Amino acid sequence: MTAEQEKQCHAIIHTHAVAAGAGNAIPVPGLGVATDVGTMVTMAMALSAVFGDNITENVAKNVAVAALKRTVLKQPLKTIAKEASKLIPGLGQVVAPAVSVGMLEAAGWSMAKELERRCK
Repeated sequence: MTAEQEKQCHAIIHTHAVAAGAGNAIPVPGLGVATDVGTMVTMAMALSAVFGDNITENVAKNVAVAALKRTVLKQPLKTIAKEASKLIPGLGQVVAPAVSVGMLEAAGWSMAKELERRCK
């Protein structure tokens, strides 16, 4: 990954992670997962463009779900805590967005590396 590609990936990943964090501030269990997946699909499409590829939405969904699955399997307690915290008024609006941002940052870099490999 070139320095310019890394800079572009950083901007895309960080922007999408913050957007997902904002969506996870809504205290409805389960809504955060939908927000995370939706955000990751658009992130995958943007990241693929950085590496000169143009993937379809279906391919982006597959890449996003695979990256999110890898991240969740590495951090299952964080995922459970994120959704369970929404059941406690006030706490969910702080914990869920913070956990979501961290998870999407990790999943985004995982996706970027996978997309870079695919586009070589």
